[in-house]
Amino acid sequence: MKPYIIGVAGGSGSGKSTFAHRIKEAFPTQVSLISCDNYYLPHDELPLEKRAHLNYDSPKALEFDLMVRHLEQLKNGQAVLCPVYDFSKHTRSSLFTEIKPCPIIIIDGILIFHDKDLRDCMDLKIYVETDADERILRRARRDMVERGRDIDSVIEQYLSTVKPMHNTYVKPTKIFADIILNGGKNEQAFQLVKTQIEQLLCK
Repeated sequence: MKPYIIGVAGGSGSGKSTFAHRIKEAFPTQVSLISCDNYYLPHDELPLEKRAHLNYDSPKALEFDLMVRHLEQLKNGQAVLCPVYDFSKHTRSSLFTEIKPCPIIIIDGILIFHDKDLRDCMDLKIYVETDADERILRRARRDMVERGRDIDSVIEQYLSTVKPMHNTYVKPTKIFADIILNGGKNEQAFQLVKTQIEQLLCK
């Protein structure tokens, strides 16, 4: 069978990556996971200080063409070299991660439903919807613990780009979703998707 591609979208801190990783953990050898975050454009021509203040929540920040090309290669049974983004330096690192073709490919990211060509690659589109207060708290914890940011920079970025871009670009894309989940830890939804994948794998 050709890979079945599942897109998991939602606002920053919504729990979409948590949901995607749960699926991966349930089918460790049959699922490949791609994070849209690794496809941020590098902007190595800019100094670190300027890169830190770019709008990373706009569709213009992402290399959609490369994502589409990689998904098409995976569908054709070819492994791809996925870039690795360094959030501490606001650019891509020199490393790559090999993504191998698997029966199930999951791609997650805030804007993956924005680009029509990318949407058209997906067989199932899931949107994770979570209360805004919960999303900002999760984002603050993640950015400070995992990405070395301070609270002032997290707040400044949230108010200047994350919140307005969510309302302008991310939230409207839920109309493209086949399934809308209430939070990334929705157990009933997880079991339904898990069962669907089990049925696909048995074919």
